[in-house]
Amino acid sequence: MEDNQSVATLIDSTTCKIQQLQKAFAELESHRALTLNLKWKQLEEHFHGLEKSLKRRFNELEDQEKEFEMKTMEAQRLLEKREAAVVAKEQDSLSRLQEKRDAAVFAIVNALGKHDKLSSSGHAVVASENRAGVPIGEEKLPDAMAAESNLEDVKGFSENENVELKSYPQLIKLCEDMDSEGLHKFISDNRKNLAAMREEIPQALKAAMDPARFVLDSLEDFYRIEIPNLDGKKDANLLGLRRTCIMLMECLSILLTSPDLGPVSEVSDDVKEIAKAIAEEWKPKLDALDIDASNGNSLEAHAFLQLLATFGIASDFDQEEISRLIPMVSRRRQTADLCRSLGLSEKMPGVIEILINSGRQIDAVNLAFAFELTEQFSPVPLLKSYLKEARKASSPLKPGNASPTAQVCS
Repeated sequence: MEDNQSVATLIDSTTCKIQQLQKAFAELESHRALTLNLKWKQLEEHFHGLEKSLKRRFNELEDQEKEFEMKTMEAQRLLEKREAAVVAKEQDSLSRLQEKRDAAVFAIVNALGKHDKLSSSGHAVVASENRAGVPIGEEKLPDAMAAESNLEDVKGFSENENVELKSYPQLIKLCEDMDSEGLHKFISDNRKNLAAMREEIPQALKAAMDPARFVLDSLEDFYRIEIPNLDGKKDANLLGLRRTCIMLMECLSILLTSPDLGPVSEVSDDVKEIAKAIAEEWKPKLDALDIDASNGNSLEAHAFLQLLATFGIASDFDQEEISRLIPMVSRRRQTADLCRSLGLSEKMPGVIEILINSGRQIDAVNLAFAFELTEQFSPVPLLKSYLKEARKASSPLKPGNASPTAQVCS
């Protein structure tokens, strides 16, 4: 009986304990739900943050893509503009070439006309002499003489000093009068036919009382006050004047060194002193040159070097300083001849090294060929290096790089 009561008591206590355990478990369950709920909120906030970051990055990439497309379109537009300019220059060159051909054909036709007249008169003389009993073997003598005379006429067409055969006889008058201002204006007005004029200017300079002094006088306004345009570019008239000054010095060099143009007095010591003074005045101005100098296309540096070469005053200046100016004109077509005139052939390896180190391999290759230094500076590796840099510069991942392709366009 007592055993049954103890068992019942145990059962009752067990039921109570189960109820207590259930309450504890329920409380534990409530805490677990709270913990899971907190973790989910943290995860949800984290993923929302990632989503916002990805959207922001996506928008940045879209903006960069649009910017790159705009730059690409601008570059394409510039390339098309340059291509059109090149085509226009080619057409202009073809037109000038056609004018020269027409002038040559006209001269040959005139010469043939003279030959026909001389031949017909020769036939008349032969006929009259045959009637008088002259031997047949002498019939061709007048024709032979006429042909020989005509050959000399045609041969001497390009070298004849007669003003009537010149396309621009005004050049003679301007040089005779030592009118440097008038010469500048005449060249500027006829700039479209500059190539044809360039061929006649050396001969025209002979008409000047002192060709060297005349050319020096023409340099007076080279550094006149510069008035930049609204876009920051140089005054086109000033650039044209500077190109004309360089051309006149080049033409004077041709006159002084070409035996075909006949004897001409050498540059006097007085004129050399004036040229030296001008060079001393110009030299400090080269320290503040613009971007054209870094691209190897500086008119100012070219004019200074041409002044030294034309008037034979390079020995009065330090060769090292002169050679350091060559990279400023390395892209100009006259550079190789200019270096030879200045006696800088031995300095060219150093100049080429400077060009290579500054990423101007195209200019370096041109000078290496001009001075037969291709064994020391092999063109193939230099051109490969240039192409590598060009590809790297054109990559959209590195917009900060400057493209070396500018070397080709000049």
